[in-house]
Amino acid sequence: MRATLRWAHADFRAHRGEALFVVLASAGIIASLLLAGALFGYAANPWQRVFNQSHGAHIWLHTGAGADTAALSRVDGVAALSGPYRTTATTVESRGARVGVTLRAAATVPPETARPLVTDGNWLAGPDSTGTGAVVLEASVARALWAEPGDTVRVTGPDGAPHALRVSGIAEVAEPRYHPGGGPGIGWVLDDTLDEVAHGDTGQSVGLRLQDPDDTDFTVQRAVTVLGADRVAQVTKWQQARAEAGGDDRLLGQMFAVFGLGALLAAALAAAGAIGARVRGQLRDIAILKAVGFTPGQVTRGFLVQHLAFALLGVTLGTAAIALLGARIPGRIGEATAVWQDLPGHTALMIGIPCGAVLLIAAATGLSAWRAGRVPPVPVARAALPSAAPMTALGRRALGTRVPPALVLGWRAAFPRRGRTLLPVARLALPLVLITVALVAWSTLDQFRSRPAQMGLPAALTVRAGQPAGASDAELERTLAEVPGVAAVHPGAEMAALVPGQTGTITLRGLGTARDPYPAKVVEGRAVSGPDEAVAGQGLLDLLGVRVGAWVRMTVEGRPQILHVVGRTIEPESGGRVITTTIDALRERDPGLRPEFHALVLREGADPETVSAALAGAAAGTLEVRETPNPVDRLEPARAVIAALIAVLALIGLIELLTLIGTGVRDRGRDLLALKAIGLTPRQIGAMIVTAAGLTALASAVVGTTVGVLSGRWLVDTQGASSGIGAGIAQLPPLPVLSMVIVGAVLGAVVAAALPATRAARRRPADSLSETL
Repeated sequence: MRATLRWAHADFRAHRGEALFVVLASAGIIASLLLAGALFGYAANPWQRVFNQSHGAHIWLHTGAGADTAALSRVDGVAALSGPYRTTATTVESRGARVGVTLRAAATVPPETARPLVTDGNWLAGPDSTGTGAVVLEASVARALWAEPGDTVRVTGPDGAPHALRVSGIAEVAEPRYHPGGGPGIGWVLDDTLDEVAHGDTGQSVGLRLQDPDDTDFTVQRAVTVLGADRVAQVTKWQQARAEAGGDDRLLGQMFAVFGLGALLAAALAAAGAIGARVRGQLRDIAILKAVGFTPGQVTRGFLVQHLAFALLGVTLGTAAIALLGARIPGRIGEATAVWQDLPGHTALMIGIPCGAVLLIAAATGLSAWRAGRVPPVPVARAALPSAAPMTALGRRALGTRVPPALVLGWRAAFPRRGRTLLPVARLALPLVLITVALVAWSTLDQFRSRPAQMGLPAALTVRAGQPAGASDAELERTLAEVPGVAAVHPGAEMAALVPGQTGTITLRGLGTARDPYPAKVVEGRAVSGPDEAVAGQGLLDLLGVRVGAWVRMTVEGRPQILHVVGRTIEPESGGRVITTTIDALRERDPGLRPEFHALVLREGADPETVSAALAGAAAGTLEVRETPNPVDRLEPARAVIAALIAVLALIGLIELLTLIGTGVRDRGRDLLALKAIGLTPRQIGAMIVTAAGLTALASAVVGTTVGVLSGRWLVDTQGASSGIGAGIAQLPPLPVLSMVIVGAVLGAVVAAALPATRAARRRPADSLSETL
């Protein structure tokens, strides 16, 4: 054992550069994986991120104005209080949209506990020069109102008097978000502004942060007892808010789990390649060791101990760098790393990822060390073997026709033999496959935003009559159609229906008429064209276990409705458990059915906010205008994470590329000596090495992007089908983007190979003589 350790120490001193590269490669891979874990936690658990950043409250109690909330601080298990805040119920209107909002009176400085996180604009300030008070809106309320900082909204208090307030900021909180048909949203104003809106008609809200979140139910009982059950109007618990955001967590979690596994596999292959390359580079030393008496076991143990030490050092450096400096990285990566420290699972990942990486590196090292123990002790036998494939007839013909030797020899070096060609191309293609899959996910999100009609959202606005109107339905439709920017008006009605056996509830929707059907996005089958025909979402087909072409019987308000499913549509709402027919078909069951709402399809290029404001003016405020919910709003955090993930994968690919280039230059040492002997100039030799690296990268990029496009489409469509939206939503990246990936990979290989090529070209034949032994 002593001789093994002495040889390992001597080998380290003789090959410090290679050892440093292995250590840095291990550190870079571990840092990349930890950053990927931080990004996954940041994006896949948005509610927990906001809760930790805002030091959120586990319980919110909504009470009457006279409740003594100060006594809650003495309840066992309560760590801190947020508030109490005076509150009042209001209605906020902007651009024709109307939202119920509970206004809270807050100070000019946000509270420490349950602090609203201002994402756009500023926190509350005093009245401006016109005397208009300020309001900060919760993000989901701002989206429903199309409100931005600087806009003016109309607030109607309990007495019905309107008040104009200026939106000073938009904030996120770890409380239930606003959604149409649900509870009211949240807004914050100063005390004076609340007095003007409410005129003394206020309640109270107080948030409780607990020492142990598991004691929520018990603490609620104690708090209600202290305040009095008659004084508590509503209780909101943190589990409720997290459950409402659970769908987003699951969708994002599944999306990034695929990337995480792929990144781990790519990192493992890169680490194994770096270690294997170093072992192959010392075959001559291994042969000499065996010649002087080292056994195969001693050689294996020596390499295993040495590279495990390098792996542990690299893993320690990478983990320490992320733990100490990760939060200081500028941009979203640094923010994600800082927040990740407080998210669930942080400790497990900080321990599990390095330990898993050490095990993978140990396995790769053990295999390479075992191969090193089987190296024959006669180096001449190895020298007699050809290091590359013989020149083919096509290559000789190309040289004879004055094709540049660097191109011909570079092609020969890049693709020597079938087995030796496929492995490096496949290893380098894996990160490019994952990058292309990420680009497919990015393009799909962009498609939801830029071309919603192609993703099952042709109607940008939904209009409901806010109060009984004297005009008939036909007159209302004509009024809506005359608004600039409106291309089509489709009357609609929506109701709950029981599936056969009455074991579940689905959404039955009548939209459009037989003469003017609704332009649903049909991806399988055909659109509705006759009586009793309907299209359905993937979630409904899965629930009933039927396919396109089946007849479906359901019960609506005690009466049967039988429809023929002629097509499958992309259905982002209600988990895809929606069946859509014409409103004429529903009137066959209920002749007195009137439209509950109207779906508006806008002209190309029309701005929904502008059209909404025009609708509010055309109908004198009698309409409630809402923007059609877009599922991409819930996935906005994924954009920045996908961009950062591409950077992490590019780093892993760069490490793999450097390993391949270094291995190629070393393995072709005897070839370079022979080429110099027959008259090739240093510039031609350098060009040959760069060309070989570029061709390998080109082949890997073409394979990686092709496989990535196919697998990315399959993964996105599979995810869409499992979520109920349905397959057919995957959008491929534009051809220029895929071309940029290929060009970027080739340019990266050329730049990375420039320095090794220069060094190899400047070496003298005498320096390379030892490589022939």
